[in-house]
Amino acid sequence: MKNLTTKILLPKASFGPLHGIITIFFFFITLLSASAQVSISGKIADWDGKKNLAGATVILENTMRGTISDAQGNFVIKNLKKGSYQIKVSFIGFEKFKQTIDLQENTKIEVLLQKSTFMADEVVVNATRANAKSGVAYSDVNKEDLQKQNLGQDIPQLLNFTPSLVTTSDAGAGVGYTGIRIRGTDATRINVTINGIPLNDAESQGVYWVNMPDFASSVNSIQIQRGVGTSTNGAGAFGATVNMSTNEFRKDAYAEVNSSYGSFNTLKNTILVGSGLLNNKFTLDARLSKLTSDGYIDRASSNLKSFYLSGAYFGKKSFVRLNIFSGKEKTYQAWEGVPASLLSTNRTYNSYTYDNQTDNYQQDHYQLLTSHSLSSNWTFNFNLHYTYGRGYYEQFKEKDKFSKYGLPNVIIGRDTITKTNLVRQKWLENHFYGTTFSFDYQGNKRLSANIGGAWNQYDGNNFGEIIWAQYASTSKLGDRYYNGTSLKTDFNVYGKVFYQVSDQLNAFADLQYRTIGYDINGIDDNLINITQSKNYQFFNPKMGLTYQVSGNTSAYLSYSVGNKEPNRSDFVDNPGRVPQAETLRDLEAGFKTQKGKVAFSANGYWMDYKNQLVLTGKLNDVGSPIRINVPQSYRLGLELQAGVQVDKSLKINANTTLSSNKINNFVETVPNYDTGVDVEHKFAKTNIAFSPNLIAGSQILYTPIQGLELGLLSKYVSKQYLDNTSNENRKLDAYFTNDIRILYTIKGKLFREIGLSLLANNVFNTLYESNGYTYSYIAEGATITENFYYPQAGFNVLAGISLKF
Repeated sequence: MKNLTTKILLPKASFGPLHGIITIFFFFITLLSASAQVSISGKIADWDGKKNLAGATVILENTMRGTISDAQGNFVIKNLKKGSYQIKVSFIGFEKFKQTIDLQENTKIEVLLQKSTFMADEVVVNATRANAKSGVAYSDVNKEDLQKQNLGQDIPQLLNFTPSLVTTSDAGAGVGYTGIRIRGTDATRINVTINGIPLNDAESQGVYWVNMPDFASSVNSIQIQRGVGTSTNGAGAFGATVNMSTNEFRKDAYAEVNSSYGSFNTLKNTILVGSGLLNNKFTLDARLSKLTSDGYIDRASSNLKSFYLSGAYFGKKSFVRLNIFSGKEKTYQAWEGVPASLLSTNRTYNSYTYDNQTDNYQQDHYQLLTSHSLSSNWTFNFNLHYTYGRGYYEQFKEKDKFSKYGLPNVIIGRDTITKTNLVRQKWLENHFYGTTFSFDYQGNKRLSANIGGAWNQYDGNNFGEIIWAQYASTSKLGDRYYNGTSLKTDFNVYGKVFYQVSDQLNAFADLQYRTIGYDINGIDDNLINITQSKNYQFFNPKMGLTYQVSGNTSAYLSYSVGNKEPNRSDFVDNPGRVPQAETLRDLEAGFKTQKGKVAFSANGYWMDYKNQLVLTGKLNDVGSPIRINVPQSYRLGLELQAGVQVDKSLKINANTTLSSNKINNFVETVPNYDTGVDVEHKFAKTNIAFSPNLIAGSQILYTPIQGLELGLLSKYVSKQYLDNTSNENRKLDAYFTNDIRILYTIKGKLFREIGLSLLANNVFNTLYESNGYTYSYIAEGATITENFYYPQAGFNVLAGISLKF
């Protein structure tokens, strides 16, 4: 069969859960043996053909097929059936290529890409993202996939079907306070960035998605890296990295209105507008959102507002973008959970009854992002950022002692009053600012590199006020019964190198040096002096190999070290103990292959911890768990992913994570209120809390006619323990949920596109809890254990309409 050579020039810029999952995987493996007839191959270079582009992504859209170009810019996709395909070629910083090709015989093409500042948004986040040669496990989620689910629920819920991920919601409906765990690790260990700018709170190290309502409507893409990952900027990643990009170049003007409504009076309204390219140099994009919900849990309401504004300048060699976005939230607290004794009779129970038992917070973000082409090989990125957060949560406290607020008792006649009903507010005000920068090098043949760093500073203030009291003692309005300040400085430099050793073998090395200075001053809400100062210096090396077995099959091996400082609560909630920094050694090995309409990948990991901070069984005064270091612990797991395009109308995706998560030599601490001396229980080897041994998800997507997509989305999470004792009486039961999604898109003249969507969640009305906590104590000679749970909503519905102009 002869080769047909075409030269293409790109114009210059103007079930039973486990049984069902196993069945699906065997189905995929069987399909891997399917035969095909033709191939497409070619070469990718820059516009004048002088520079071959190694690592360019080549995808056949609406199939499972794709590859990357080798050191000489060559690529090949074999075993294709005859027919029409749409090929898409992309490379960081270059105009994308898209073309429909009729494959009736082996075809060879040449694609010449034009470098453009219009694609500089991709360059800005390039240093923080993994690619096919990084040797790490990652998943890319594009804007289209996000919008399919985006009917008001927070980003964690939208990512629910990605590998190794478990989500939870305090209010039970995915709106308000939501959480995320990846490979069993919580949000304080998941490094989150927006356009390469750190998002994690510098002190608690968590991410509060409630402060960013409807942010998904402004997100262009999300990359989830599992394990240590690249984690170039921000807090160390001990379970994953979530890298979000909001920047998107849109040449044409647009307007869009999205509205959705559903169960629990969940209502979202969003308006998006954009100018398109003005004077061949400028773009302006904006979004305004409002979201309200009553919540599944009693009174767990949310009233959320946000906006996003972005303006960009595109020069011949330089790019500048200013992003301003803000979120304001008011949520009724549902932090206490539901006691185990009420789960069967009152799953929506909320212990709070005070009318204004609310959390109130506003967070404003400013980002100035720039990219400058210094030469054909070098690009310089320099970014500035500032975040201002302020707010409080209000609580009614019944019969609280005056002494807890540093106040004298009240004497009325001969009576001495030692307690009072009161309302207090706990405030947080902080400023977070800094810079990130990088030099990116793209060699002519085998070498590419990133050299960069970041300097960030956090300046925070925590204080409390009594705003009402039945008996005020000597307190005055505006008095602060506690006041503490924090100053944290975080600096890092890094160097990353990718080297193509041969046509098949690529090596990478990533070296980061990070230093942290942390000063805390004042007193906390327990009236304890918390003044202290800590400094850390971390060296975080990463290295790996990727071997391209063939154009469609590759294998990789990587080894990474991550170090992470304790968070604020580790310092202030456990007097008498000085927490140590944590160290993680992460070994990852993976395999990816594609054949015909099937894609399959497997990733094994060994995450070996030294001094991991884990739950002790004790709680602080607001019910948050207290953590201590354990010398040795580990996570050993296997992640499997598969996808098949059965035919043009049917696609199936599935993923499964099998893991073992253990602590060697754990000591549980149980308070003894009879003697005042804590009791310790020792365990030789035990399971790490909130670490299910099996997580699985699947999506069956069917398109019977053009514009209509029907989806069955399934998720299984095995049992999880609430603490580190592996006690069967302190656990979350396994659960299996199924959602049905219906999408219908209509193209028109008056409206460019009308989108109708229906999301039926938990269609079999499964009663389950995705989060909880436990604590034990000894009183009157008996050991008492109390479990609290966060029930999730049963069957519920969200429906939406989208109008695009």
